[in-house]
Amino acid sequence: MTVLVLHRGSLRANPYERWLADHGGKIVLLGSAEQLALFGEELPTGAPYLHAEAVADYDTGAHVERRAAELIEEFGVTDVVACQEFDIERAARLRERYGLPGQRPDSALVYRDKWAMKRAAVRAGIQVAHHALLRSAADLDSFVDRHGLPVVVKPRRGALSVGVSVLRTREELDDWLRTAGPTGPDGEPVWLAETFVEGSMCHIDGTVLDGRIATLWPSRYLYALADFRDRGGRVDIALDTADPLARRLVAFGERILEAFGGPDHFAFHIEVFHTTDDRLVLCEAASRAGGAGVRDVQRVLFGFDPMEYPVRRQLGLPAGTGERRDPERLAGQLLFTKRPGVLRSLPDPATLPEGVVKYTTYAEVGETVPDASHSGDFLAAFVIAGADRAETEARIRATESWFRAGLDIG
Repeated sequence: MTVLVLHRGSLRANPYERWLADHGGKIVLLGSAEQLALFGEELPTGAPYLHAEAVADYDTGAHVERRAAELIEEFGVTDVVACQEFDIERAARLRERYGLPGQRPDSALVYRDKWAMKRAAVRAGIQVAHHALLRSAADLDSFVDRHGLPVVVKPRRGALSVGVSVLRTREELDDWLRTAGPTGPDGEPVWLAETFVEGSMCHIDGTVLDGRIATLWPSRYLYALADFRDRGGRVDIALDTADPLARRLVAFGERILEAFGGPDHFAFHIEVFHTTDDRLVLCEAASRAGGAGVRDVQRVLFGFDPMEYPVRRQLGLPAGTGERRDPERLAGQLLFTKRPGVLRSLPDPATLPEGVVKYTTYAEVGETVPDASHSGDFLAAFVIAGADRAETEARIRATESWFRAGLDIG
């Protein structure tokens, strides 16, 4: 048995050799050269890795799927593992091409293509914002004439909030049209327009194992997700088990999973607007674990990594979660995206405030730091736990003050 792992991101955060220690097979790894350099990591060597290589232009390059197909044929691959957003569709196509188990292109498309996603939601009676594919500049003008400003434009298959813009004036709309081509090289529309939804953003995270929901719980962002160049702490906290909104979001998430389907084993991350007039409106859904510290928050809530268990079950390995349950304690994340300048100091980690279960920095003192390029481009990240939402938020705010007081960059 040989597993091809398509991987983007930190290998330290995704120790496949540990996750699959009892698999008994070999691992072939195809990774991102850019991401390895970003995290300062080297390709793994030695057992259980049979082969490991990294390629450039990993996120969108057509050569990545071609090379993956060559590796499948060369090493007799029996399974393809893909946990990151950019790999979902390419892995599904490879599985279908070679008759391998796991997610197929039909469900991968619904979770990746925002147009297909909105269509599937509408068919299921799930509310979404008014939306349209943009085939020309006239399409955007017509959309704004019908629905007004502001309008949100986003890549049809985007990730990490890259390319998402909120156009609030005609001047901003005209500027966007001058720089964005509405169609790709194949002539297919690559942009989606949506009406701006007033309200807060929540997200629902969990796992499906053996075809059933094993875990599912909502959180609320206390910041604008697309505004990744803000300088304050970005706070995101799980909802209390007794919160009526949490129960509504649980039911909403269950409806989405029923409508969209998916493989027998996968993690999911669903973003939902809670509008100012108390409606729930689907923003986006993904068939992979949430980014930033979402996985770490899920570990606190349910005791396991939501990325690890679906991989183990896909490969026939045990991953018992017991009966589905509510979390026994809560957690949240505090994120600081990069801001440009020389990093002169960071606070002393020996003085961390109470409740911090994970603290990660992404730059070293003395380093010249660039501005954030996407929503996951962090300077520092914290995961903080508490008995309930109020205690968790109080601990997050104390940690935010601690970090800002000890940070010197500019």
